[in-house]
Amino acid sequence: MRILVDYRPALRQRTGVGEYIHQLIRAYTAVNRDDVLLFTSSWKDRPPARVEGETGARVIDRRIPVRVLNYLWHRHEWPPAEMLAGSIDVVHSAHPLLMPARRAAQVVTIHDLFFLSSTHHTNAEVRRDYAALAAAHAMRADAVITSTQYGRSQVVDRLGVEPERIYVCPPGAPTWRTLGRAPNVAADGCILFVGTLEPRKNVGTLLDAYERLLGHRPSLPRLILAGRATAAAGDWLRRIERAPFAGRVTHLGYVPDQQREDLYHSARVLVMPSLDEGFGLPALEAMSAGVPVVVSSRGSLPEVVNDAGAQVDPMDVNGLADALERAVFDQAWATRAAHAGLARARMFTWTESARTLHRAYLDAVTRRRDPVLPKRSEGG
Repeated sequence: MRILVDYRPALRQRTGVGEYIHQLIRAYTAVNRDDVLLFTSSWKDRPPARVEGETGARVIDRRIPVRVLNYLWHRHEWPPAEMLAGSIDVVHSAHPLLMPARRAAQVVTIHDLFFLSSTHHTNAEVRRDYAALAAAHAMRADAVITSTQYGRSQVVDRLGVEPERIYVCPPGAPTWRTLGRAPNVAADGCILFVGTLEPRKNVGTLLDAYERLLGHRPSLPRLILAGRATAAAGDWLRRIERAPFAGRVTHLGYVPDQQREDLYHSARVLVMPSLDEGFGLPALEAMSAGVPVVVSSRGSLPEVVNDAGAQVDPMDVNGLADALERAVFDQAWATRAAHAGLARARMFTWTESARTLHRAYLDAVTRRRDPVLPKRSEGG
């Protein structure tokens, strides 16, 4: 097969969606001989030269502004992928809206449906197009890729997609140079948050819990916020410049892939108090590094972490503070959680997800050619 994958989310900073598509395609080319093309499009940003070597795929780069192409694709379904990349069998979108195609099978990726329930917390093309178009696009797709069973159930229940068209391809645990062989629970480690600073990450509640803990635990380690700040993060960033956070809370911004191991090495605990998550890749990264995790009890995080960490209602400030206090000051609990996280992380492999993706592509091509043929489920 000749497969065109939308690589644009990984073009600049590889946060969750970008990292997912990068690693999934790298695993795919390692176990399949298909011809995979990575489509990038930007007026000013070009893909790094190392991308082809890292992924085993070829890059097709076009100087078309992202917003212009998204508008044309989402609202006019033009230009078709074949006009940009030639003859292809499958087009795979990294987000919930289809890449237009004349003959190729169409595959979309849906990690979560936060854009439906919290449209006011989204912006740009996501606010304009996703809520209005996602259901129709998902129903038309020849296959839908999601990263958790939670995501799969959301796509069935809220978008009305047949379960047989949905394929669960979870991220795989990363391989570290030095971490991952034993618990990483240094007494002087920081409380670490990794993720884009946007409303659904619930950083305000995390700051509330941290402030509450500082009131009776003056030896509390520093809090590190690692992630790109959106426009909605302004209040949080101003808040950490004032007492009692000044000198105790640091915003690092986006941390490149090559620096992430040092980041997790410095952590005593990872905290993710998200209001919703399609997967929650930092939780898997932390578990695979032997770092205990405290996560939200919403979205996909309970499925990913299972019983390998603490789960807390993301709006419960006292509960979050208590969980962080135990992770920081109870060495026995931290060590048990770290061991459990290491075992849990080993259950997630990119290779298995790549095999599921291959089945999804084959089924998508079959459906495109004859939509009335029987469908088989690959729910994961």
